[in-house]
Amino acid sequence: MTTALIVLAALVLVVVLLAILFKVFWKVPSADEALIVTGFGVKGRAVGDRIFKIVTGGGALVLPVMQKAQYLSMSADKALLEVEGVDVQKIPVGVRGVAIFKVGDDERSITNAGTRFLDAQQGQMHDLVREVFHGHLRSIIGGLSVEDLIANRNELAQATRDASADEMQKLGLVVDSLQIQEIVDPTGYIRALGEPRAAEVKKQARIAQAAADREATEREQEAEALKAAARRDSEIKRAAYQAEIDKQTAMSAQAGPLADAEARKQVVVQETAVAELEAEREEKRLDTQVRKPADAAAYEKQVQAEAERVARISIAEAQAREVELAASAKAKQIEQIGTSEARITSQRGVAEAEATKARGEADGASIRAKGLAEAEAIAKRAEALEREADAVIGQQIAEQLPEIVRAAAESFKHVDNLTVLNGAQGISEIIAQVIGQAGPALEMAQTALGKRDNGKVPESS
Repeated sequence: MTTALIVLAALVLVVVLLAILFKVFWKVPSADEALIVTGFGVKGRAVGDRIFKIVTGGGALVLPVMQKAQYLSMSADKALLEVEGVDVQKIPVGVRGVAIFKVGDDERSITNAGTRFLDAQQGQMHDLVREVFHGHLRSIIGGLSVEDLIANRNELAQATRDASADEMQKLGLVVDSLQIQEIVDPTGYIRALGEPRAAEVKKQARIAQAAADREATEREQEAEALKAAARRDSEIKRAAYQAEIDKQTAMSAQAGPLADAEARKQVVVQETAVAELEAEREEKRLDTQVRKPADAAAYEKQVQAEAERVARISIAEAQAREVELAASAKAKQIEQIGTSEARITSQRGVAEAEATKARGEADGASIRAKGLAEAEAIAKRAEALEREADAVIGQQIAEQLPEIVRAAAESFKHVDNLTVLNGAQGISEIIAQVIGQAGPALEMAQTALGKRDNGKVPESS
């Protein structure tokens, strides 16, 4: 039993040792790697005097000390490209891009890459690829214009790939993608080229925007007009419906009053008909009893008046005829007498004219003498009044004193009772006051005379 366990343990140990040895000596590359085995007893591709064994997608037994295993990365990598140069017109221009590359899948590419980029040299792969593409890009840019670079970026990338294909193949690399990302314009040439087109595009954009705005405004206005028309039609229909409803409501509300009014109307119509019949009957009665007898009496009076008028006219015409005949006869007599009297009248007129002239001259002399006498009398009277003014005024006041006293006593005319306190003395005072009113009258006359004396007395002509 013990021996069996020892044997079993030894077998297990041998198996474990074999597994460990197999793990140590058997090399398997990753999916994105290539295993390159070199050394004693290696069978594979010969490069010069060296033989490489390339393993991809599998594994290989590598003997320690006698053989060496190295891994070459086959994953994709990128190189940023930034190239500055001048175009065919000597205009400075730059290109920015990116190149995606990797080690080729075939043994030749792996061998070429393995001889150049194994171990520490794999870090130089980016620099070598960038320099290769930079050189080809500069030469291609020098043969094109800026316009060609802008318009044909894909052709530029393809030309660069084609130009660098030999170098990349020698390096064992393949280009998966080459993209030109940007054309650098340090002088503003590209911007200047684009400004006219940009201005045109902006203009067209503004025109298009204005047209769109105008069309939108027109559509909005049309829509507003349609909405307004719809609202108008709706309001009209609503108003018509409301008017119909109001009409029916009013008719319903007025049905009772209309029925009453219609009944009253019928009553009034009947009453009017009755009144008209009564009026016709009364008119016929008046026509029979009053109007016809009155018309007959009036007609009789009219006939009598007409007969009287005709008679008066006949009498007047007869009288007028008689007067006319008498006037005619008298005119003939006057005509006969006038002929004889005309001569006498002519002679009488001359005599009367001379007599009238003589009478006029005598009357004129008489009137002139009379005027002179009156003027002289007035002047003498004025001198006498000037010398005896006070005596004349006193005389005139004395002559008018009864009238003055009578006018002063008028104030006592309507006095029924007069009470005198001082007896006879009081009566004397009242009479003295009445008579004393002549004194102011005398002063007024004297004042008037003084004013007259101060003025000029007009002379008589």
